[in-house]
Amino acid sequence: MKTELKDVSQTRKEIKIEIEPQVVKQAYDKVSRKYAQGAQVAGFRRGNAPLDVVRLRYKDEIQSETLQEILAEKVTEAIKEHELTPLVEPELHLEDSQNLKLNGSQPVSLHVHLQVMPEIPTPDYKGLEAVRRIKPFDDGELDKFIDDRRKEQASLIPVEGRKSETGDTVIVDLEGSFEGEPNTEPIKADDLELTIGDAHIEQSFTENLAGVEADEEKEFTVAYPQDFSSPALAGKTVNYKAKIKSVGKIELPEADDEWAQSLGEDFSSMEDLRQKLRKDLETHSAGNADANVQNALIAKLIENHAFEVPDALIESQSRNLLNNFAQDLQQRGVDLQKVEKEFIEMAYTQMRAQAERDVRGAMLLEKVAELENIDITSDEVTSEIERMAQYYRTTPEEFRQTLTQQGGEANIESNLRTRKAVEALFKNAKVSDGEWIDENQARLEAEKANSTKDKAKEPKSDKKPKAEKKKVDVKETKETKKTTQKKGEKS
Repeated sequence: MKTELKDVSQTRKEIKIEIEPQVVKQAYDKVSRKYAQGAQVAGFRRGNAPLDVVRLRYKDEIQSETLQEILAEKVTEAIKEHELTPLVEPELHLEDSQNLKLNGSQPVSLHVHLQVMPEIPTPDYKGLEAVRRIKPFDDGELDKFIDDRRKEQASLIPVEGRKSETGDTVIVDLEGSFEGEPNTEPIKADDLELTIGDAHIEQSFTENLAGVEADEEKEFTVAYPQDFSSPALAGKTVNYKAKIKSVGKIELPEADDEWAQSLGEDFSSMEDLRQKLRKDLETHSAGNADANVQNALIAKLIENHAFEVPDALIESQSRNLLNNFAQDLQQRGVDLQKVEKEFIEMAYTQMRAQAERDVRGAMLLEKVAELENIDITSDEVTSEIERMAQYYRTTPEEFRQTLTQQGGEANIESNLRTRKAVEALFKNAKVSDGEWIDENQARLEAEKANSTKDKAKEPKSDKKPKAEKKKVDVKETKETKKTTQKKGEKS
C-alpha cells in the first residue's frame, strides 16, 4: 500500500492511498466465495451456482462488501502510519468510482480527509492586565433584599364585606380558549394568584377582576398585543373563564427584631440581620468582580493567540448552544415548530461565532494547565461530587449515577482542571483596582456620542425647504402595560 500525506491546513489533513491489485483481488475472491456458498440462483441448487454467475447476480453487494473490508483496514493503517488522531470519522473519496474494478486488474485509489487538533502555540499567559471593579450597593438594595424575604413569608388575609379592588390579590382557576383556533390546546391554570393593579399584570385582567368576590364566575376576552412578552400569546385573542376562589389582602410581617429572630439563621436583631446581609452582599459583589476579571483575562488570552480551530469542535459546540437556546425558547412558551427557518439560521450563525471563541478558549486553558503542571486527584473529584450533590439536594451516590449518563467523572475532572487553569491565569495577571463602571450604560452613552458625531458630519444644505402643508393623521393610541410574570403569562 502506498500513502502520501498532504497538509491542507492546521486542522485538515488528506491522505492519498493506493491499494495494490493483488490485495484487492484477495478480498474480492473471499467475499465472492462467501456469497457463492449461500447463493440462491435460478437453475442451480443453493451453493452450487458457478462463481462467475454469483458475481454477476450479486455484483453490487459483492463490490460494496469488498470495499468495506479493504478500506476500513487500509485507512486505519494509513492513519497510524502518519501518526494522526482524527477528531471525527474520516471522509473517504474513491478515485474514478464509476469505473472501479475489483478483479485484480487495477489498484484502488482513494483520498482520506481528516480533521485533527492543531499545534497550539505556547500561550503567553503571564502578566495579562485587567481592572477589578467592585459594584457598590446602597441601603436601598439592602432594603429590597429584606422586603423580598418578607414577601416570602407574606400572608393572604381574606377581605370581608366588599368586592375586590386595586391592591387586592385574587386567587382564581382560569381556563382560556384561543379565538379562531379550535385545535389549539386551551390554557388552564388553577390557584393562580393575581394582584389587581400590579404593573406586571396585563391591564385586561385588572379591569375584569376588579369588583369580584369569592365563588363568583366571570367570562372576559383579552386581545394580547403583537409585542407581548410571551410569544405563545402575542397577537392572540383569548376567551377566558375565571372561577374566583378567594379575595384577600397580602400582609407582610413587620421588619422588627422578632421577625429577624424567626428566620432561624442566628440573627439576634434587625440590626444584626442588616449587618450580616451587608457583609454577604459585599462578598457577592467582590466575587462578581473577580469573575469579571477572569472573563476579561480569558478574552485577552483568546485575542492574543490566533490559530485555526477544528470545524468539528465548533460544530459540536454550536449545536450545544443552539439546543440550549431552543430549550430556553420552549420554557418561554415558544412553539419551535412555528419558528421561521431564517430565524434559526441567523441564530446558528451567531452561535458559531460564540462556539469558535468557546473552543479556542478551552484549548488555550488546557495548554495553560499543561504548563502549570495541573493535576486533579481522585479526592478532589470526590469532594466536587459531594459539593454538587449538596447543591442539587441529592446524595453523592445518586449524583454519580447521573454523571454516568453524562460522560462520567471525566467531565468533573475536566471542569476542575479548567477551573485551576483560570485561577493560574488570575494569579499570574497584573490586576489593578478601579472605580465601578456600568458597562451597559457606558455602551449606550458611547453609541449616543457616535450618533451625534455622525449627524454633525452630515452635509447641510443652504436651501430653505418650501413650506408644505401636512396632513395630520391622528390615531388613538393605547399604552402597552408591562407584561406578566411567569404566573401572568399563563393567564
